[in-house]
Amino acid sequence: MKILKYILPIIGITLLFGSCRMGKNYTRPELDTPESFIYANGDTSYNATLRWWDLFNDPVLDTLIHKALNNNKDLLATAQNVEAARLQLAIQKADLLPQFNYSGTAGRGNFQGFSLPEPTNAFNIVGQASWEIDFWGKLRRMNETARAQYLASEYGLNALRLSLITTVATTYFQVLEFRAKTVIAEQTYAIRDSSYLILQQRFNAGIIPAIDVNHSRIQKAVAATAIPQYKRLAAQSENLLNVLIGENPQLHTFEAQLDDFIDIPDVPAGIPSDILNRRPDILMAEQQLVAQNALVGVAQAARLPSISLTGMFGLASDDLSTLTSGDPAWNISGSLLGPIFNWGKNTNRVKAERARTEAAVYQYENAVLNAFREVEDALLTIKTLKEEELAIQEHVEAATEAASLSADRYDKGIASYIEFLESQRQAFDAQMLLTGNKQDILEAYIRLYQALGGGWQ
Repeated sequence: MKILKYILPIIGITLLFGSCRMGKNYTRPELDTPESFIYANGDTSYNATLRWWDLFNDPVLDTLIHKALNNNKDLLATAQNVEAARLQLAIQKADLLPQFNYSGTAGRGNFQGFSLPEPTNAFNIVGQASWEIDFWGKLRRMNETARAQYLASEYGLNALRLSLITTVATTYFQVLEFRAKTVIAEQTYAIRDSSYLILQQRFNAGIIPAIDVNHSRIQKAVAATAIPQYKRLAAQSENLLNVLIGENPQLHTFEAQLDDFIDIPDVPAGIPSDILNRRPDILMAEQQLVAQNALVGVAQAARLPSISLTGMFGLASDDLSTLTSGDPAWNISGSLLGPIFNWGKNTNRVKAERARTEAAVYQYENAVLNAFREVEDALLTIKTLKEEELAIQEHVEAATEAASLSADRYDKGIASYIEFLESQRQAFDAQMLLTGNKQDILEAYIRLYQALGGGWQ
């Protein structure tokens, strides 16, 4: 009861000043956001729970993404760093509460701060409590900083998840693209090899000049060179895909073809301001701003005195058997520590934290601007790539028909072999261009989903 007589007034003072907190509370900066996206068409509603890769309706892609989310080493390492940030938050919260410790000693001698006539025993068990009273809100601001840093790490993890899903999907379609180009190269090589053999026979019969055979041989070599090139690119992309899903290099049997992904449902872009609440990189930048804003309050509170309360309650005796039978020993005390003159260090710390806060504001605003740009770029890329696809498709049809007509004209002796080879080259290049364009469209959709904040659970 005697102890409570001293503690209760201090607790009352603490409650009185508990609402004090140095520094300004965080408010989101006002941003000038556009009302709509320039290249968005139609409905602008947005489904934030959509697993966007389901739009491709490919169970293989779905399996690859789930493997990556469960096994990717970079993602697992980042998750552990997030857990460390969560634990750091718990550590910081504990500083707001009283700290309790204990100690015990046992000794024998003739000196206990002064000389004794004969050796004596000394035994004591002491419990200690200490509490820094957070008058100015310094510890609460530090707790606010730790919480914002933890949330920033969570959003950083979400950003990494989104990036991983995007990379897995893009790499998967790249594998399909390079395999498709390998098939085109092999088919072209087979046609050109057959043509070369026929021309060789005609040359041997004296029907055609040697130059025609040489040109045919060149085109066959061009197709032959393309085969290992695209096989290599396909294998390297597949190796990257294996690393992304956390597995050793291995061959996969992908039955899907790029032509299977012709009709992809458009994902509404939503309204631009929604991006502020669903893009993990923007949310991470905002939490970094929250943390920095709280550090200004910490620096301001450091200019004011800190007040601590300490107490001790224990037992002491010169005989171990009578340790618990004597009167307990106790004391309670308060301490005040504050700066007087430090050559402007504390003032400059406040100014430095304010400058860092201004920098964090600019970084947050820049993250928002880049988000809008990425969405507009993705929408524009999809629109223009589809326009290109129509033109390339017409190119393929015209080049294929021209190659067929040139072959007939050459057989009849009307056209030169150079004309025939040029038509073949045009058809080959157009087919390769169309295959690349299909992959580019798929990748553009993926980039759009990423720019919109993922839309995944």
